[in-house]
Amino acid sequence: MNERSCSVGTENKLRDGQVESVSAGHSSLYKDSGALMAFRGVPISELKNHGILQALTTETNGWQPGVVNLEVLRAQEEWEVVGTIHPDTECGVSSQQPGQLISFSEALQHFQTLDLSSFKKRIQPTIRRTGLAALRHCLFGPPKLHQDLREERDLVLTIAQCGLDSQDPMHGRVLRTIYKKLTGSKFDCALHGDHWEDLGFQGANPATDLRGAGFLALLHLLYLVMDSRTLLMAQEIFRLSHHHIQQFPFCLMSVNITRIAIQALREECLSRECNRRQKVIPVVNSFYAATFLHLARVWRVQQRTISDSGFVLKDLEILAKKSPKRLLKTLDVYLAQVSKGQASLLGAQKCSGSQGPHSRDLTFTGVCDAQSQSSESAGLI
Repeated sequence: MNERSCSVGTENKLRDGQVESVSAGHSSLYKDSGALMAFRGVPISELKNHGILQALTTETNGWQPGVVNLEVLRAQEEWEVVGTIHPDTECGVSSQQPGQLISFSEALQHFQTLDLSSFKKRIQPTIRRTGLAALRHCLFGPPKLHQDLREERDLVLTIAQCGLDSQDPMHGRVLRTIYKKLTGSKFDCALHGDHWEDLGFQGANPATDLRGAGFLALLHLLYLVMDSRTLLMAQEIFRLSHHHIQQFPFCLMSVNITRIAIQALREECLSRECNRRQKVIPVVNSFYAATFLHLARVWRVQQRTISDSGFVLKDLEILAKKSPKRLLKTLDVYLAQVSKGQASLLGAQKCSGSQGPHSRDLTFTGVCDAQSQSSESAGLI
């Protein structure tokens, strides 16, 4: 009789209530290897149901096993593991599939559904002017934002008060989407680690570099990489940031440009364009992208390096607040050329794929540091 028929015969005996005979014959079963061969064809679940594993591994009438059979122990361990496996329903995994990218509109909608009242209390929607400054602004300054757009403006400023929460799945998806789109990686990355320094954050935790701009800085980066019109621009600026001579921290630079956008919004520099479009968020996004584009062009054409960062950002802030319409027009022209395949931010300039040998020893001056620090003592934002 072959092994299969022997197995079937054994199973039939078990069903006929002959478990007791097996239990009573422990010693002979261990000694008889042929009997063990008979049980190999019986599913583990069947052994469990008929008590065979218990009979083989428990003491009966003071009997002590002289030799432990490894196959029997392995079978018992496998069954015990199977019995302790439960569906993972409380691990915090949402219906979203791991690794799924997130769009700007989805991330924005997340904030629109949250209770942000505690953060909204912190905002100062407009700059408070007194005396001659208030009079001059009233007579010659930009128009005030329409009343029906102020709630949207306040939402933008409120998001800038929110920090990065690594426990929020949406926040993690935003970070990973930015990383994947800039690097071309198809795999998820950790929310903390040295790989964020490669994107131009100061350290292993991106949350430490968002002060003054909050989560709005990440939303702006998300907009830049998820909008098909600006993705090419973002990738070209990212390559420029890794140039072997002109390298700069890409994400830190982006955070500073978000700060400029916040100031321009609060000083009502964008009110005219917002009123014309009857929207605030799209205008702020376009202004951010236009300002980043201008900075990249200045950086490339004027051969700027990281030691010039403070002066470049200060000049950029003045220009952006003074001529936002001009910057937005430049962006429109560039994007139109991109759609026709006629625009290249970097041209034929070669950019290294990695940072220069001394790039981590250089310092970066942010827009908030330019007034208080000279170039000799420039510090990280």
